[in-house]
Amino acid sequence: MDDKVIKLFEERNLVFIATIMKDGSPQLSPVWADFKDEHVLVNTAEGRIKHKNVLRDPRVAISVVNQKNPLDMTTIRGKVIDIIPDYEYEHANKLTKKYMGIEIYPFKQPGEKRIIFKILPERVYVLPKLKMNQD
Repeated sequence: MDDKVIKLFEERNLVFIATIMKDGSPQLSPVWADFKDEHVLVNTAEGRIKHKNVLRDPRVAISVVNQKNPLDMTTIRGKVIDIIPDYEYEHANKLTKKYMGIEIYPFKQPGEKRIIFKILPERVYVLPKLKMNQD
């Protein structure tokens, strides 16, 4: 994977994931994510619409944009190859530290079960390095 893509996931950039609804229409969600061992890892909760969608159709698209330079971005198409339980909130807490600077995921709901989509990228598009004109 391109180092630029990995850096986008390492930084505190919001990630958008598109899944496919039952009727074939797209569904888009902002999520927290990271990158490990050639896979994108997206944290969500069991039962959410994106979870239901990937159980039916594992194809997804992901977009990550550098919050400081929107011309620094990538889009990825791939498949959810595994859904990993995060019931102890280890991954959720790691992402909370990255995105919020605190140790414990603060949005836990009663009965909520966190999961991780393990996504295998199949097509990766990286915009050539450009900078915005800051006039």
